[in-house]
Amino acid sequence: MAATTHTVTNQVPPLVGHDVFATDRVLSESVERHVEPGVLPVALEELGELGRAAGSAQAQEWGAQANAHPPVLRTHDRYGHRVDEVEFHPAWHRLLGHAVSAGLTDAWGRPAGHVRRAAGFLVWTQAEAGHGCPLSMTHAAVPALRTDPELAAVWEPLLTSHTYVEGLRNPREKAGVLFGMGMTEKQGGSDVRSNTTRAEPLSGEGAYLLTGHKWFCSAPMSDGFLVLARAPGGLSCFLVPRVLPDGTRNVFLIQRLKDKLGNRSNASAEVEFDGTWARLVGEEGRGVRTIIEMVAATRLDCVVGSAGLMRQAVAQAVHHSTYRDVFGGPLIDKPLMRNVLADLALESEAATVLAMRLAAAYDADTEAERAFLRLALPAAKYWVTKRCTAVVGEALECLGGNGYVEESGLPRLLREAPLNSIWEGSGNVQALDVLRALQREPQALDAFLREVGKARGADHRLDAAIKGLLTELADLDGVEGRARRLAERFALVLQGSLLVRWAPPEVADTFCASRLGGDWGAAFGTLPHSLDLASVVARARPVAD
Repeated sequence: MAATTHTVTNQVPPLVGHDVFATDRVLSESVERHVEPGVLPVALEELGELGRAAGSAQAQEWGAQANAHPPVLRTHDRYGHRVDEVEFHPAWHRLLGHAVSAGLTDAWGRPAGHVRRAAGFLVWTQAEAGHGCPLSMTHAAVPALRTDPELAAVWEPLLTSHTYVEGLRNPREKAGVLFGMGMTEKQGGSDVRSNTTRAEPLSGEGAYLLTGHKWFCSAPMSDGFLVLARAPGGLSCFLVPRVLPDGTRNVFLIQRLKDKLGNRSNASAEVEFDGTWARLVGEEGRGVRTIIEMVAATRLDCVVGSAGLMRQAVAQAVHHSTYRDVFGGPLIDKPLMRNVLADLALESEAATVLAMRLAAAYDADTEAERAFLRLALPAAKYWVTKRCTAVVGEALECLGGNGYVEESGLPRLLREAPLNSIWEGSGNVQALDVLRALQREPQALDAFLREVGKARGADHRLDAAIKGLLTELADLDGVEGRARRLAERFALVLQGSLLVRWAPPEVADTFCASRLGGDWGAAFGTLPHSLDLASVVARARPVAD
């Protein structure tokens, strides 16, 4: 029977059926900036296709289903044999398959590959973030495997394939594979040099048997893993395949799946090795150095993924405020809400511009850009991933009670938001990595200062911030206790310099006034009211078809 008591009005239409890439002006401008003209048309076409898919009702439904039906561990089959398999909802496989086919594991061999992939990762993360973990690790495994040309020749074509093949079987029978990583152990956490997993050499060249455990092993259904273990020559890097060349299962005992705050669609496991066959990657005793390039690439994805979560949250907040009427007019026109939205949009734009600049440095692959990344990447990972939770939480509040219910999608974003700040080294690890770069690689600071110096003289607040940073670096007394402060300042100065160079004047002016000039409160919505905040908000609006 139809309800007759009232008529529903003033409800916001869902943000669906739009091109997530094309309606993100900041991201599309970044791609046009960093991709050479000969490649740009192809890049824009592929990102447009991915953007339309990410904004579709179908992709949004896949994301909801994958999180409503988290993975399930099957340790044994009906006869009592160990199988150690993780079963995923079909929606997970559809999301992952679409991502792989879009090239989100393929960056290292394509022109402007890192910028194209980073833009795609930022776009597709907005459909569902959990399946980004295996995408990220598969992409990031390539530089580590390249330390062994023989291994790279076998695995790299499979890792960078645009074909997704679900299920465990001999990799030689598959058109594409996924990779994971295992470093963290119960007793050490981020202190991987305290790992106790043992690697005993076999008679075959490069072959070992592993005994030990990994406390966090994400995406345990992957075809292979790069792990750290202690060989006779010291801590070393190994490739552990799930299925051996003869088709039998390797010993990979999944003890349980983690019950996590967010990231519900993705499986994270505790894994035991007990006579597990492994192949040495790189040299014995140089495991951290071998795997560090994989870690660096996944850290970039933490920055990109956080930028994607922020963009989706801000898009939802601006969209809601555009269609919601309060106190006699659209919510977006109310001065205080406009201030909040502008503040959120500013944070999102700064994160996106920085993430894409880092991706472009990977594409350039020069000595100067590698030095720049050594300092800029941990600073960005520290700051952007921390800002993500604050941005998503404030964006949720813009929707009021509607944002607090699951149907809005904002609670899932909020649960996901802290993840990238923890994985691949939490905040203190990143801040200390900034210090290590300063102390051990003076060329990193030189490269950073050359980058921010490109904007010197364009804004007095940026100039003052650069000077203040140098003053801070001149006094290294108690520097470890100030490491977070330094990492934050590096990130903000870099973001400010990029926005001054590339963003519209109203965006750069507002960023420099608030983040660098100190004209800002302790919460969002405290920007100087005299600035052109309406233009900042309009730039962030996702326009539905």
